[in-house]
Amino acid sequence: MLHWSHVVHWCSSNTRAGALSTHRLCPLSYTEKKCVEGVLAGVSLAPAQSLWTTEASGSVQLRIDELCPQEPITVHQMFMNSVQKYGNLPALASKRKDKWEKITFSEYYNCCRMAARSFLKLGLERFHSVAILGFNSAEWFISAVGAIFAGGLTTGIYTTNSPEACLYVASNSRANIIVVDNQKQLDKILQIKDNLPNLKAIVQYSGSLQKKFPNLYSWEEFMGLGLDIPDKALDDIISSQKANQCCVLIYTSGTTGIPKGVMLSHDNITWTAHHASRAGDMQPAEIKQESLVSYLPLSHIAAQIYDLWTGIQWGELVYFAQPDALKGSLVGTLREATPSSHMGVPRVWEKIMEKVKQEISRCAYLKRKLVTWAISVGLEANQKCTKDEERSFLFTLANSLVLEKLRAELGFSCCQKFFTGAAPLGSDTVQFLLGLNIRLYEAYGMSESTGPHFMSGPETYKLSSCGKVLPGCRHKLANTDADGCGEICLWGRNVFMGYVNMEDKTVEAFDEDGWLRSGDLGKADEEGFLYITGRIKELIITAGGENVPPIPIEDAVKRELPIISNAMLIGDKRKFLSMLLTLKCVTNIETMEPTDDLSSEAVEYCQQLGSQATKVSDITGGKDKLVNKAIQEGIARVNAQAISNAQRIQKWTILKKDFSVPGGELGPTMKLRRPVVLKKHNDEIETFYRE
Repeated sequence: MLHWSHVVHWCSSNTRAGALSTHRLCPLSYTEKKCVEGVLAGVSLAPAQSLWTTEASGSVQLRIDELCPQEPITVHQMFMNSVQKYGNLPALASKRKDKWEKITFSEYYNCCRMAARSFLKLGLERFHSVAILGFNSAEWFISAVGAIFAGGLTTGIYTTNSPEACLYVASNSRANIIVVDNQKQLDKILQIKDNLPNLKAIVQYSGSLQKKFPNLYSWEEFMGLGLDIPDKALDDIISSQKANQCCVLIYTSGTTGIPKGVMLSHDNITWTAHHASRAGDMQPAEIKQESLVSYLPLSHIAAQIYDLWTGIQWGELVYFAQPDALKGSLVGTLREATPSSHMGVPRVWEKIMEKVKQEISRCAYLKRKLVTWAISVGLEANQKCTKDEERSFLFTLANSLVLEKLRAELGFSCCQKFFTGAAPLGSDTVQFLLGLNIRLYEAYGMSESTGPHFMSGPETYKLSSCGKVLPGCRHKLANTDADGCGEICLWGRNVFMGYVNMEDKTVEAFDEDGWLRSGDLGKADEEGFLYITGRIKELIITAGGENVPPIPIEDAVKRELPIISNAMLIGDKRKFLSMLLTLKCVTNIETMEPTDDLSSEAVEYCQQLGSQATKVSDITGGKDKLVNKAIQEGIARVNAQAISNAQRIQKWTILKKDFSVPGGELGPTMKLRRPVVLKKHNDEIETFYRE
């Protein structure tokens, strides 16, 4: 059997390196038209009559105008540009037998070509998908890029998906080949393969095959399959690809219904990889090679654009975390890799905050006092000014004595940029991390905007803001209220092609002028910074007709009560508001299920009240009078800030278990699935409203 090093060597030795939309609210000037025409003069695009399509083989008009006149290119062209500039630089780093093995951009490109030839050998058809079900790895990246080179579509499947959910994605994307991580994921596909008429082969990239089946291949076997596919055959397919055709399918997490397949074009991917990352101050490798750790689900657009496509665009070095990264090993990987930038969803940053707080609580008295002082100095310095050179001597002292060491313990000794997105971020987390001199640059966007549409960065930062619109993109607020809040609508080269096989949903996604409707509510300040205020579908409309955005109230409760993990406001079509609460608890590292044991922070909170509670079950059902009294007082403080009686919480209860991904209440990016919670806890909710 071949080893990975043999595959890299094999790849290196066996391979060689009219559709335009100018639709807008006002017509282009003569100069602008000439600029756009000049860009497209030498570009070959597939014919297209519309900004959207629902066919995987379709093509769309590109939203090119004077703000984003860059020449549209394919994924292969982007990769070739990078190989020419960064060919000898390390691209991917994988830990095998306790050693980091790296491959260069030239080797990476050649491996992608080899994978593409093997996909063709297995019968990959044009605009059919290669579905990838596994944890982040070099093989994931190579499969994704190789699928596109071969004329297919890259489709990620969440590793937490049930066999039935895998069946939906694989069937909807017409998967010809499914690439799986290990036996656990293979077992899911074996259960459903007979219901997948387009499926031709399965490839497993981790571990040895426990049992041999027809059309099941190990990674090493797979990479050798395409040796007899001529380079010219692959080159002909690559050269036929157009920038306004689909190359990636991102499936939404199904928070508000069945998952939708978001079609992203070559131009969506290559334009966003170039422009979003620069807005976040990511540097090209000719200036400084950026490095990062890949660990968030690549089936989600945030990780895919940040880890995979931006990595190729700017010559970044990507380290792959271990599969148990979110169960505890991530910090160890960060310490070894010492990345220059790091991205996390809010729950990751919350876990980092909890870990630091836990370590501080274990310190001796004097050390604990020193650390607490340093964090307070760090917070004050970061709130007062935004530039390092403006900070005080006191901050410099606190940073060198304490904060630098704390960041190094987390693996951030060389990290200069910290990003967050995909879900709302609590202000308590932001404030605590600012105290560590970790400034989180928040982004806002959606799968349908190829990830970010607004970005924060060193030059575009305000507390609680998602930053400013990306250069080359536009936004507008529709149906604004008296406070200037309205639905955020998006326009730009990053706006998606449409939902595959879902014409009704695609039509709903755009307004009459072709702007993408986000479904999110927000407002912008006079400098153009965006603030998210809620989501239209989550907006609670009480029986009395009062519109209540739930997130600000939920966040206020969590700020007032450090023992609360999740808070969900109830009240749509109801006479008053109520709330479901969960307590912070220990998570089972193996299953990721919440346990009955309170977290150390929750236990400490109880002790401060004089309570001896150590378990969730010690508190639920009103058993602990001290904790219940403290929660009621916290709710009262939140109610005191309400702008009307209709926005006050009248009743609440503590649930027996915290929300989780395995429980179904949270999506893969830890976003709250409100419909699931409403259905699961219907009995508790109805108890609130019984006469």
